Amino acid sequence: MNDADLRQQCHTVLPGHRQATPAQTFAAMAAWCEANDVGHDTYGEGALIQEFERKVAGLLGCEAATFCITGTMTQVTALRLACAERGSRLVALHPTAHIFRHERGNHQLLDHFQALQIGDQHRPWTLDELRAIPDRLGAAAIEIPAREIGGQCPSWQELDEIKDHCRSHNIHLHMDGARLWEAAAGYGRTPQEIAAGFDSIYVSLYKGIGGLGGAMLAGRADFVATAQEWFRRQGGNVVHRTPYVVAAAMQFDARLAAMPDYFRRTEWLYEQLRGVPQLVPNPARPQANMLHLHLPVARERANEIRNQVAAEHGVWLFNRANHGALAGHSVVELYVGDNLLTLADARVREILALWAAALSGP
Repeated sequence: MNDADLRQQCHTVLPGHRQATPAQTFAAMAAWCEANDVGHDTYGEGALIQEFERKVAGLLGCEAATFCITGTMTQVTALRLACAERGSRLVALHPTAHIFRHERGNHQLLDHFQALQIGDQHRPWTLDELRAIPDRLGAAAIEIPAREIGGQCPSWQELDEIKDHCRSHNIHLHMDGARLWEAAAGYGRTPQEIAAGFDSIYVSLYKGIGGLGGAMLAGRADFVATAQEWFRRQGGNVVHRTPYVVAAAMQFDARLAAMPDYFRRTEWLYEQLRGVPQLVPNPARPQANMLHLHLPVARERANEIRNQVAAEHGVWLFNRANHGALAGHSVVELYVGDNLLTLADARVREILALWAAALSGP
C-alpha cells in the first residue's frame, strides 16, 4: 500500500487541514459559484479574479497584484525583472530558498539571473551578512517564514533594518511569502505591516489557504503589469483561471481569520513537547503555525514507525521525513491546521506518547 492510500485510511491526521475528496471540493466550488453568480474569466479578464487580485493587493498595501499559475514561475520572473530594473543580475538568496531546493536550477538554466547564497543554512540571513556581500546586488529575497528551517523568521527589528538598507542601497527586496499569512500571527502584525518596505511579494493560494493551486505577485502597478507580460511569454496565460481563484477565494477569509487560532494551538503544542524528549522542535519557540521535529531515528525508521502507527492505530503522524544532519536522525514537518486545532487535547497527548514510545523502542 502506498503512502497516500495508507493516509487515506487513517481516521486521525496530525498535520495540515482536512483533505476533501475531489467530488467534495468541486461540489463546494459549484455551490459557491452559484451563490455568488461567478462567471469564467478569459485570460485573466473577469470580475471575480480582478476583484480578488485587488483584495490581495489591498491586504498587502500594494498598488496591484496579479494571478500566476505557479509560485515557481512567479518568483523567478519577479527577480528577473527586479534585476533588469536595478542593473545587476545578482540576487542574494538563503541556502534553503525554494529556488535552490525545489526548482531544478530554473533561474540559471533559463538565464533569469545569477544567485549568491547568503547566510547560514540553519538560520534566517541577517543585515550584517547582506552588508558583507561586496558585489552590487539587483535583488535580495527573504522567505517569511522560512519553511526549510522550521518556519523561522527574522526578528521584527532585523527585518526593519534590512528593509531600510535595501531601500538606501537600491536593492530590490522580494518576499517569498508562500506562508506569509501564517507569519502574521507569529509576528502579531498584519500582512500589510510585514509587507511594507518590500518591492514585491509572492503569496500562495493553496498552501495555508487550501486552494487547488496558483499564486499572486504584488507590488507596484507597472512592475506587476510587466510581470503579467512575462508570465504570458512563459506559457502562464491560462485561458480560464476560475477554478484556482474560486478554490482559494471561497475559503480565503475563513483561513486568514483562523491563523491566530492555528498559532495559539502551535504554542500549546510546544508546551506539550517539553515532556516528550524524543520529539525536539525547531525553532526553539513558535514563530508561525509550523515546526520541524527532530527524531532520534534514521529517516527509514521514522517512515516505518509512521506506517506502523497508521496501520495499527489509524493515526497519520507526518507526511515526509528527511535525513537529519546527524547520522541516525531525521526531521519531519508539522503544519498546524484544522486537524490539530480540532483534535482534543487529551487525544493529542496520547498520540505524542504513542509516537515517543515507538521512537524509544527497538
